[in-house]
Amino acid sequence: MSWLWRATAFAGVALLASAVAASGWLRHVLSPADALGLEQIFLVERGESLGQIARKLSRDGLVRNARAVVWLARWEGLADQLRAGEYRLSAALAPGEMLRRIAAGEVATYEISIPEGFSASEIARRLEQRELCSARDFQAAVSDPALMAQLGITATSLEGYLFPETYRLPKGLDAREIAAVFVSTFLRVWRELAPLAARRNLRQHDVVTLASIVEKETGAAAERPLIASVFHNRLRRGMRLESDPTTIYGIPGFDGNLRRAHLEDSANPYNTYRIAGLPPGPISNPGRASLEAVLEPADTRYLYFVSRNDGTHKFSASYREHSLAVDSFQRRRVRN
Repeated sequence: MSWLWRATAFAGVALLASAVAASGWLRHVLSPADALGLEQIFLVERGESLGQIARKLSRDGLVRNARAVVWLARWEGLADQLRAGEYRLSAALAPGEMLRRIAAGEVATYEISIPEGFSASEIARRLEQRELCSARDFQAAVSDPALMAQLGITATSLEGYLFPETYRLPKGLDAREIAAVFVSTFLRVWRELAPLAARRNLRQHDVVTLASIVEKETGAAAERPLIASVFHNRLRRGMRLESDPTTIYGIPGFDGNLRRAHLEDSANPYNTYRIAGLPPGPISNPGRASLEAVLEPADTRYLYFVSRNDGTHKFSASYREHSLAVDSFQRRRVRN
């Protein structure tokens, strides 16, 4: 009897020792692989299995043991929740934290700034430079009627509605999704400005179009309401806008030199030296300040403005006064 008891006790001790050893091993393999590990980008491809993800984590030195990671994911109920994308991970993180981030879709994001007054083509090039999507795909998204209908934009293009802002975007979005992010920001801003537009009886598209011109006409923030007042005054009087930026927008492959032939080209629908009223649509993507300037322009009698060659403009209420200003700031500069 004593022999059987001793054998049983010995077996129990052995099992306990084995369990303790296994527990210690598990704690070790599920602890951070390197307390000083640097952050790196880890890519989970679409369709990758849990085992493939675990092996890649081990291969990249992020975890100690791939099989332990598979076991942990199943134990935590995360095995079927791991999402594709780029993740910022470090060997200083515990495997459990990595799995939770991947399951939550906490993907890496990349900052991209869209300046006020950028055109859709300029935005497209910047997105391609940041490797977020191809310029061609973004241009196609901007002119996609189905996407415009989905976003509630009544226009022939999303030009003007791609709100300038600093964004953080993950890789893997398609061009339509990126365009939708920009337009959603515009719509959020517009909801705050819509009551002003309603009081002035101005359509959204007209406000955005005029704001896009204001954005391109001046880089001086304080001048926006003055520029807007000039265009409002001209429109009320039935005068053509005669804006260089609109005309340039309608010239394919513009080489930087605006010629008389360009100003006389009646086939250019954006040539406001020839067409009456606003051009067919926006020529850039305006920020909030330009939208507000159109909705609350300065109270002036100005009908003209000319560059002072320092980033600001001289404003005039009469053609005679404007001619003197042109002579002073432009013709005299040419003669010199």
